Amino acid sequence: MWNPDAYARTLDFAATEHGTQLVPGSTHPYVTHLVKVAAEVQRAWVETRDFDVDLAVTCALLHDSMEDAGVEEDVLVANFGRAVADGVKALTKDEHLDKPLRMADSLRRLLLQPKAVQLVKLADRITNLEEPPAYWTKEKRLAYRDEAKQILDALGASNAWLARRLEARREAYLAYCA
Repeated sequence: MWNPDAYARTLDFAATEHGTQLVPGSTHPYVTHLVKVAAEVQRAWVETRDFDVDLAVTCALLHDSMEDAGVEEDVLVANFGRAVADGVKALTKDEHLDKPLRMADSLRRLLLQPKAVQLVKLADRITNLEEPPAYWTKEKRLAYRDEAKQILDALGASNAWLARRLEARREAYLAYCA
């Protein structure tokens, strides 16, 4: 079962690294997003108990630390171990690739990871399919919803409960695409 001391240590690390960053389009500290993703993962574990919850929750709390906070891989290895660093790296889009290729590359790398890491991406997109920033165009909203289908198709087998949640969230997101 998930260790609350490890959770607190990981959350403190993530909050420090993300600093004053905000959730895009809101006034919420970015750590709010990380906690929501971790909550999705924890609930999936309660429902299925078929993955390494320690690895999944740690990766959930740290999933944007390389991409959005600039944390180096060696720092993650030193603080959380190789499995977590590998998971976070797989969850990180490669900024050296052209933007249209980044998601497919990340999904390819995620498929090489344990399902505990794969399902973090499902949980992340569930959380990201809340109300989009007001400045997003209809086209961007539709493309984001379509990308969620790409994620679901690639990683849905990692956790059936989260796959159902993501599909329901995709359907509800249509309300933001009108």
